[in-house]
Amino acid sequence: MAKKTRIERDSLGEKPIPAEAYYGIQTQRALENFPVSGLRADPAFIRAYAMIKKAACLANQELGAIDAERASAICQAATEILEGRFLDQFVVDVFQAGAGTSFHMNVNEVIANRALEILGRPRGDYAYLSPNDHVNYGQSTNDTFPTALHLATLILWRELEPVLQQLIDALNAKANQLDRIIKAGRTHLQDALPIRLGQEFRAYAVAFERSVRAIGRSCEELLELAIGGTAVGTGVNTLPGYRSRVIQHLQAISGFPVRPAQDLREAMASRQAVGWVSAALRALALELIRLANDLRLMASGPATGLNEIQLPAVQPGSSIMPGKVNPVLAECLNMIGFQIIGNDTAIAYAIQAGQLELNVMMPLMAHNILQSFRLLINFLPVFTEKGIQGIQANEEQCRAYAERTTALGTILNPIVGYLNAAEIVKESLRTGKSIQQIVREKRILSDNQMEELFNLERLTREPGD
Repeated sequence: MAKKTRIERDSLGEKPIPAEAYYGIQTQRALENFPVSGLRADPAFIRAYAMIKKAACLANQELGAIDAERASAICQAATEILEGRFLDQFVVDVFQAGAGTSFHMNVNEVIANRALEILGRPRGDYAYLSPNDHVNYGQSTNDTFPTALHLATLILWRELEPVLQQLIDALNAKANQLDRIIKAGRTHLQDALPIRLGQEFRAYAVAFERSVRAIGRSCEELLELAIGGTAVGTGVNTLPGYRSRVIQHLQAISGFPVRPAQDLREAMASRQAVGWVSAALRALALELIRLANDLRLMASGPATGLNEIQLPAVQPGSSIMPGKVNPVLAECLNMIGFQIIGNDTAIAYAIQAGQLELNVMMPLMAHNILQSFRLLINFLPVFTEKGIQGIQANEEQCRAYAERTTALGTILNPIVGYLNAAEIVKESLRTGKSIQQIVREKRILSDNQMEELFNLERLTREPGD
């Protein structure tokens, strides 16, 4: 049985549109032209665009550009999208026409057809309420898409920040719990002086505190918006006062202290603010990868690795080796980190590809940066709860490594000199005897001196303690 359709017309001709669809002919063309990835816009991006359309409609109504009846219906449609309705109608692939015109028209058409429905008119009755002439009055893809990109990124940062704080809190709690556990330090993956396990975890927490500050600082630049610039940053087809009014409405709708861009031409041609946020996310990803790698090393074994800590067992690790448990959460975190680095690289290429008055590669930027945020928002709570909070130390193993490390020869430098201490280290490696055993046999120190000098608790005190 053939599906019911309606006929819509644009500047290129006519096309049948599924009768039940809220999107229209330009969206239909995009579906046919860009069957690329099957990936759709992040819900935060859809919400951001709905905010813009509502704010623009309110501003235009106040300025007399749109009558009260149409404005009310447009605002109601935008509000319903903000509430999570009609998300299945935003069907344009994330890889699409340059600048995001296809997705922008998808938004305009959905709002227009829902507004027509609210007014008791059939979908597609664009002579009465048009996606271009009413929903898009005083706007262009060129100023709305970068504005939506900024707003959507801010929305997801608002979600990610508390998630990162939970990770930081978990690491600090674990640092306090493990502070008395002394282990061997390692530099270059070779023996180094002892350190407390809690000190390592506290250092991880500090690193992520830095990441939070860096992302937050970069997101401050996103508060400047290109809205009001229309096609090339000159504001053609906007009414006097539109720009300031739409910004005021966006402040109220979004909850962000957004402001007009210092220069509309720069705001439309340059995407460096997005690059700063992406770079900060990349730096965070590098720290997450480092944490995951350290955890995997410390938990390696259990019989043939370091076996200093036990990661929570969340699932069997092998289809053939019974009893094997792998560090799967850390491995997943690694892969997420790699993806974020890849996303940042693609964003960097897209940013430099801007030409003259516009960067048309914004759809790629939007997809990649929002995906990076979304991966972290989705997984970090799981990693924090199941991967960090349940870590246990193998205290005896840690202590044994700390007592056997050849780096203890370092504390002999002030007593016998660097070269003589090096000979003791080499003898330890050659004979298998501990540094303490050799020092005792050679009567270099008295028993009291030995007890004081090789006290591991003293060696791992904070400087100045």
